[in-house]
Amino acid sequence: MAEVQNRWLSTEEQHAWRAFLTATQTLFATVDGQLQKEAGMPHGYYEILVRLSEAPGRALRMSQLAEAATSSKSRLSHAVARLEERGWVERLDCPTDRRGQVAQLTAAGFAALEAAAPAHVDQVRRSLFDQLTPEQVAQLTAISEAISAVQVPAGVGAECLLECAGDDEELS
Repeated sequence: MAEVQNRWLSTEEQHAWRAFLTATQTLFATVDGQLQKEAGMPHGYYEILVRLSEAPGRALRMSQLAEAATSSKSRLSHAVARLEERGWVERLDCPTDRRGQVAQLTAAGFAALEAAAPAHVDQVRRSLFDQLTPEQVAQLTAISEAISAVQVPAGVGAECLLECAGDDEELS
């Protein structure tokens, strides 16, 4: 049996890792707290509403929405159920695949998103972009894309279209 060698972090890498963790955890807590306080929803729900608002017909197949929102299928199903209770999203049967379901943003959901967006964007700007130069924003984009590229399986994209044909297991 081959012995696995650990590749320990250098002092510089350890410092970068801890700074990254602190920055992301602080940023996410701040953004989530603002949305909870001012819009009555966690950031995960906001992200689902955004993804649906950007999709053709304001609708996505549940599996596509999970990928786009970087959420597990079970977590997404729970979140969509809560959004349905608020009248912000509705689940529909996929017209071309009896096994599939589509999440569609309702008019009330779009209104909730429109109401939450200005304060959310202001918080993101204050917490992140106001601290960075344009060059640092470009670096942040490149770094984030590099990290995401090795974490996401090949063929999974952030831009999902409403396609109901497929053999993936759907949520109910």
